[in-house]
Amino acid sequence: MRILFVGNSFTARNNLPGLLTALAGARGIDLEHKLIQAGGASLRQHLNAGKALDAIATGGFDVVVLQEQSTLPVKSPARMRESVRDFDAAIKEAGARTALYLTWARRNAPESQQALTSAYAGSAAELGATLVPVGVVWERFLSMHDQPVLHDKDNSHPALAGSYLAACVFLIALLEHDPVGIDVPVKGLDADTAALLRQSAWDICESLATTE
Repeated sequence: MRILFVGNSFTARNNLPGLLTALAGARGIDLEHKLIQAGGASLRQHLNAGKALDAIATGGFDVVVLQEQSTLPVKSPARMRESVRDFDAAIKEAGARTALYLTWARRNAPESQQALTSAYAGSAAELGATLVPVGVVWERFLSMHDQPVLHDKDNSHPALAGSYLAACVFLIALLEHDPVGIDVPVKGLDADTAALLRQSAWDICESLATTE
């Protein structure tokens, strides 16, 4: 499977595509990935730059994962929806499918998760895209666990545990595989913490599926 990730540091930090590739490999999925990112970039900036559209048209990708600038879905959901529509048209024309990486609220503004979730879920429903509900899983996990900390020290970016939880959600929502029991070591995460994150991702995604 070939996946193109388009986003910014929320995707690049801790090498989320690499974490997902390791999980996929443990489930027998040969995953190739490419990342096009710029710090703080919005999807509109990626559209205007042209590099992502070129890669979509010529790269032979199966899936294109879109990650909007972290607060733009709260401040201007209409702008996000417009950018996602433009990307989705190019993605479908290339014979690929669109996935939306629903990100998380900043640690000091948890109330913004609802707006983030609504913006991403609305776009996914409109376009028939796959929703990868990372922010929703973070929100549920944080309501149940004090450790590990998911946010980095800046209260915005993901710590390694946050990126690993995100990768587990991608494995479930995008690749339709269960991360529970995968024992591929992750440098910087102890085995018990990694196991908790894998189990939590599965349990929370299962509960989301039954309540939708």
